[in-house]
Parts: sequence; C-alpha cells; structure tokens
Amino acid sequence: MTLAHVVGGPDSRPEVTWLDSFVLEQGETEALQRLRATGKIRGYARTTLMGDGEYNLTQLDAPPVPREERREALRWALKEMVTYPLDSACVDVLDIPSDGPPPGRVSGVLVVSAGEQAVRLRAAPFEAARVALEAVDIPELAQRNVAALLEDDNRGLAFLRIDQSGMMLTLTFHGELIAVRRGDIGTPQLNGSDAEQRARVKERLVLELQRSLDNFDRQYSHIPISKVVIATFPLVENLASELAENTYVPVREMDLSTVVDFPAVPELRNPQFQARNLLAIGAALRGGEAAA
Repeated sequence: MTLAHVVGGPDSRPEVTWLDSFVLEQGETEALQRLRATGKIRGYARTTLMGDGEYNLTQLDAPPVPREERREALRWALKEMVTYPLDSACVDVLDIPSDGPPPGRVSGVLVVSAGEQAVRLRAAPFEAARVALEAVDIPELAQRNVAALLEDDNRGLAFLRIDQSGMMLTLTFHGELIAVRRGDIGTPQLNGSDAEQRARVKERLVLELQRSLDNFDRQYSHIPISKVVIATFPLVENLASELAENTYVPVREMDLSTVVDFPAVPELRNPQFQARNLLAIGAALRGGEAAA
C-alpha cells in the first residue's frame, strides 16, 4: 500500500507532505484499520484508484442531447462494449476540451465506466475499516494530474509511463485529459537479459510512440505537442535519448522537482522514487487529498 498527501492551491506549487509505502501483511482492511487507529489519516479527504481491468475508459462522440441527459445516453451507447450490467454500472463523462472540433467532426467525450460489483469491491476494505472515501478514481486521471503540472503554456503534453505491468501514454492540454493509449510493453521486457530481444522491444516502443503521436496530430491538429515526458520504473537506461533519436517531438525524463516541492520527503529528489510513486502522488493531486 502506498499513501501520499499533497497540499497546495491553484496559485501555489503543490507540496508532497507525506509519502509512505508498506507491505500488506494481513490485507488492506487490517492496514486501514491500523492507520485509522493511529490517527495518521484523520482529517484528510481520501481517494483510491481502480485497478487495471476493473473499469473501462472509452472515447465516444458527444451525444446530441441536453447535458443533464448525456450520462444516460452514453450509458446505452456502451451496451455492446462492456460485459457488466449497465443499468447498475457506475458511469462518468469527461469532456475532451478544445477550441472546437474541426469542421464536420463531432465533439468527443471520454466515458469512464465500471460494474457496480467492481466498485463495491474496491471500496469494501475502506468501508470495513470505517475509513470514509471521498472518491474512487482511475490511473489515467492520476497520471493526468501529474502531466498537467509539466505542460508548457498553450501546448499539449504527451506523457509516457512504463512500469512492470505495461505502458500508458496520455495526451493532456490545459490540464485536461485528451487521449490515452495503453500497451503491454513493460520495464521487464525493456530491461531483459537478451540484447536482441531488448532491441526488438525498444523498436516496438518507438513505433508505438510514433504512431500514437501521428494519431494525436491527425485527431487533434489544433493542439501542438511541445514534448514527450517519460517516467520508467524500474529505470530503463538511455531510453529517453533513444526515443528522442526517432521522434520528431523532444523527449524529456520526468523530474517533479521542477514543479512540486517535497521538503518532508527528500527521497523524492530521486526521479526513480518519483516514478515509483507517480500514481499515488497523482491521485493525491486530485485536490490536495491523501491517496491510498
């Protein structure tokens, strides 16, 4: 379990005031009960993240209905795309912001959906431990929160996060999520012992990044992308420079010290420690909450 607490308003730099990780010896509920008993999480608004495979994020055209009817209209648009009952599913809608879609194109939305049972299971340890939840969020939005801090003015940012389970590439603009690409390329493959296999995986990654950037450019030509920021955990040596050699957009390694303060957590001066805890920090950036 990883917990992070972030404070800071819209006119000040965020500050990570607390970051802690520990092994779950007897499960989430027991760990949360201990945290509640010690008072460590008292007074915080608490957010947790859904896990991979527990939800869907789908891009759809915005339906031509009044805003208050949009969620229900999109609920039924998902009917053929998910396997869980939609009448009881949790559904939320994220606008894809822009100055207006190109002529002839309908505005798009991102629809987050999850089966009722999946959401209940995610919240169950908190309920059992009598720890109130402010929100159940998703990793894409946690990554969006970090990427938003690294954007250049009036420019889009591509953010590539790679860990043991795979990769997530997000496009953000004006602090909002525009598009997401996921893939199965993970750090174990990029750091494998077979040099030829590593080279093939990196070739696939370069191709995936190039195709995604080209696709972003076609769909969102009004959003100029200023750079690609990458974060890998464990570290993949020289990956940024290798991607930069084959990409028309500048590639930079993530360094949160340029946009976030963390005097209480000096370990965060290490970009690898930042990458390891990126989603917890991103979840806490939802509004200065604690994230578990």
